[in-house]
Amino acid sequence: MKIHSLVILLSFLVLSPCVFGQLTQNFYKNSCPKAEQIIKQVVRERFAKDRSITAGLLRLHFHDCFVRGCDASILINSTSKRPSEKTAGPNQTVRGYEIIDEAKRRLEAACPSKVSCADIITVATRDSVVLAGGPNYAVPTGRRDGLVSNPNNVNLPGPSQSVTSAFQSFKAKGLTLNEMVVLLGAHTVGFAHCNFFSSRLSNFQGTGKPDPTMDPKLVSKLRGVCAKNNNPKTFLDQNTSNVFDNEFYRQIRLKRGVLKIDQELASDSTSSRLVSTLAKNRFQFSQSFANAMIKMGKIEVLVGKAGEIRKKCGAFNPPKSKGS
Repeated sequence: MKIHSLVILLSFLVLSPCVFGQLTQNFYKNSCPKAEQIIKQVVRERFAKDRSITAGLLRLHFHDCFVRGCDASILINSTSKRPSEKTAGPNQTVRGYEIIDEAKRRLEAACPSKVSCADIITVATRDSVVLAGGPNYAVPTGRRDGLVSNPNNVNLPGPSQSVTSAFQSFKAKGLTLNEMVVLLGAHTVGFAHCNFFSSRLSNFQGTGKPDPTMDPKLVSKLRGVCAKNNNPKTFLDQNTSNVFDNEFYRQIRLKRGVLKIDQELASDSTSSRLVSTLAKNRFQFSQSFANAMIKMGKIEVLVGKAGEIRKKCGAFNPPKSKGS
């Protein structure tokens, strides 16, 4: 998921209504100089076995930042007495937790209690995008981990929303409409289970017919996919599925958007012009996406002495370790 205003001015980050906090480049230069190198190695090992992990980490990062800010609250495991964000409906299919846990394990061995899980998510996501052919951008670090993880706080934009409706969620986080369009370009490596789009294939809005905005050939193809058992999944970019490029925008302009929200980006008057521009210019998409990801990664972050640096990403520190 992604967004962006064609040219993002750095000064806007300070003027946004959201509280972004103060992050810095090379935050771990002295306290854990090999931090980013360690994270990159873990991501590289997983990517070599499963290229789809880029989509997984992008979604994990987005789902974390859009609830309580980028504070790793999504990583907390539920207990019998305290359910966490992981149990919320939208997070049931989020994946990539084990990558963050492995990076944390190695970082704790190298630099105990120095690198936050929130920073690991952000850096790992960037590294996975680069491996898939996307932009390499500098990630400001210094985030702290949150102390709250409540499933009732999870309220995320859905795949069947209109552009106008989805934008309200992005706007609430200080992001522009253009930034939303760019961030949703992450779907270039994404996929979705049939239950998220099956209504578009045969009974769109109760008509008993497929969605007229979807290419009939794609309708036929997806019907075949979804006829299988166990709610199968399909790529959101049917052409260069595992490559991080701007092909997603070309596809939705050809009425080959799988999700309703994706297809509407190409037809809605507020977003169609940018979609057209991004479809023609891969470099502009890459630069815009990098800027939007940097901005999203600063949403409501905890810095300084706020929150904590967890010893394990799936659990809050015991009381005696708070503020470590």
